Amino acid sequence: MKLKILSFWWEAFSSENVVSATMMTGIWEITALDNHAPLLTSIKPSTMYVVYIDDKDIERRDDFAIWTWVVEISNNSVKIMADMLVDIDDLDVSKAERAREEALKLMEKYRDSKDKMDMEKFIEAEDMLLRSIAQLKLGSTIK
Repeated sequence: MKLKILSFWWEAFSSENVVSATMMTGIWEITALDNHAPLLTSIKPSTMYVVYIDDKDIERRDDFAIWTWVVEISNNSVKIMADMLVDIDDLDVSKAERAREEALKLMEKYRDSKDKMDMEKFIEAEDMLLRSIAQLKLGSTIK
């Protein structure tokens, strides 16, 4: 099965020999395998697991923190467009923890505001929180 993960700026991951790709959709976790039924759905901030055969015919697993957007599965091909994709090898756990703490502070500030709440800023803080949680979840898989 083919897998391409794209962001707005580059092709983040690509393989022609994917065994499985597991991710959280808007409704539930799915694992795409060969001959998967066609599907177009949203993805949620989560950890994504990709099992593939490398150039030396060795089965490998790569783990990513992934952010929202969309996945299309058809004809033994999985295409994912994501706002964020962090490979486990590039993960900075302390940076993700700082982002989580900052997001929580901002959300509390906006929630407790005596004036009218700025929903746009609250949603941005919530997005920052969800991104950091996805990365911290990925970090918890490091042994």
